[in-house]
Amino acid sequence: MTDKPHDDTQSRLREGYSQARDVATDVIDRAGETARRTAAGLDANPIGILVGGLAVGVLAGALLPRSDREKELLAPMGARIGATAKAAAQAAREAGQNELAEAGISKDAARDQVRGLFDGVTKALSSAGAAAVKAATQKPAA
Repeated sequence: MTDKPHDDTQSRLREGYSQARDVATDVIDRAGETARRTAAGLDANPIGILVGGLAVGVLAGALLPRSDREKELLAPMGARIGATAKAAAQAAREAGQNELAEAGISKDAARDQVRGLFDGVTKALSSAGAAAVKAATQKPAA
């Protein structure tokens, strides 16, 4: 009697274990490399990652329906957050207006500056156009 079938089975098992170990090692190496690249990406652009994460969260929240219990629990908090945000925006607006007033900048002064800038740009474009027409219509010097 020979142990040939038994030896073949053991040989195939060893080969299978070896292949599984190689695959597992490869997966671990790739996971480590992915983690290093992710960490480098986070270090290079943390704000972008934060904004992307927030966008994904908002999208997921928009797609998932709200339960009645969730509405019941979050409605007062949403109202408070809205009121706080409105008050903060109003305070920021008033502070900005006060700073501009102290600096002598008003709506009318800003409007006049924009008008003057626009007039200057219009004049410069007109002069440039006239110079281009003049240059195009002149005969080259012989």
